[in-house]
Amino acid sequence: MAAAIEVRSISKQFKLYHEHFTSLKERVIHYGRIPYEPFMALQDIDFDVEAGSTVGILGHNGCGKSTLLKCVAGILQPTRGEIVTRGRVAALLELGAGFNHELTGRENVFMNAAILGLSKKDTELIFDEIVAFSELERFIDMQVRHYSSGMYVRLGFAVAVNVDPDILLVDEVLAVGDEAFTHKCLDKLAELRRRGRTVLLVTHSLDLVTRFCDEALWLDAGVARAQGDPKRVIDAYLMDVAGQENRELAEAGNRVPGSGIREEPEPPHPGTPIPDPGTEPADMFKAAEGRWGSREAEITAVEMIGVSGQPAHLFQSGERVDIRLHVRANQRLSDFAFGVGIFNAEGVCCYGTNTLIDGGVAGELAGEGLVVFEIDGLNLVEGTYKLDVAVHRQDGVPYDYHRLLYTFRVKSPRKEAGIFRPPHRWSFSGGIRMSGL
Repeated sequence: MAAAIEVRSISKQFKLYHEHFTSLKERVIHYGRIPYEPFMALQDIDFDVEAGSTVGILGHNGCGKSTLLKCVAGILQPTRGEIVTRGRVAALLELGAGFNHELTGRENVFMNAAILGLSKKDTELIFDEIVAFSELERFIDMQVRHYSSGMYVRLGFAVAVNVDPDILLVDEVLAVGDEAFTHKCLDKLAELRRRGRTVLLVTHSLDLVTRFCDEALWLDAGVARAQGDPKRVIDAYLMDVAGQENRELAEAGNRVPGSGIREEPEPPHPGTPIPDPGTEPADMFKAAEGRWGSREAEITAVEMIGVSGQPAHLFQSGERVDIRLHVRANQRLSDFAFGVGIFNAEGVCCYGTNTLIDGGVAGELAGEGLVVFEIDGLNLVEGTYKLDVAVHRQDGVPYDYHRLLYTFRVKSPRKEAGIFRPPHRWSFSGGIRMSGL
């Protein structure tokens, strides 16, 4: 059986025009120079979509997902390669695509149905069904230029799914509708799948790809990175996203030599209280980002080590993490303690402790050494966090205090609220039955 969609080695190039070629005068002045640079939005994309299957296309913004869908829909022509579609194609692309804003909703329904090959009589037979699905009965005779983004989606989706297409192309428009209508659309997509229709879906919702798609295609900078089983493709994509986030966090930090924090951060404003990890005064957390202390002892580098055994900035909730403090004493000390604090992005303290609180007794600090704070399970919900580290006297006076200078991120498949994720379990008894927990 022939595939419903065949994409054969397609590439799509656009021209990015330079600013100085925007007027006739500038074109004359710069005559002879190429007024644009080529941009390859798609490069040698090759795949098939079997009839009756659902394929999800995923990737970062700007990776070429929408361009590919427009090429399949025939809105754009590929620079190279060939696309073959078999059957009636209905496309739901960006907001307002295919609508004439001067026409009413009613007129646009008939116009779009005609473009998809339906006669006026055929459209009249399904018109009431289209309007009922869109829930726009009161507004169907209003010019669509007065429609909200949600109303565009409702009408566009209602037309696309009710003309009984053989192939449905859906771009990320479902994210615009309200939750109730989104569920309604997903039910309709499931119905189309049961009826053997072919669906090509562009989405950022990985859960949607897992639930609805038979295959997934991952695009990255216009190149197909992976294709096949949705779980395998999503896992590869998430690993790449995590790696990119980790690199960005590493590059964005202000660090000391060896860890990226700047050598001498700006001191806190006059009057700003110095945080004391040994005690908890009421205004401890009002101090601004920075670094200060007498420097008899210094923290020369800070590393966060995940399960890979390598320094990282991105961790999974519940993962084991070691915080390593590289320390140098500039003179022999017997009065010292080490502290660690974790704050969320809003500056709320999630946890803080030090060796004195935990019962440690100072012996000697001399030369260079390594302090490791071991966290068996980083039980934080998903979010961005900041790290405080310090070496200080036991009365709290800092030798070297690093305030909110280290950023890390926690990821989790669970979208929980709050900060702390305690280890927990659910149990049920009596007439309650529930699985999956």
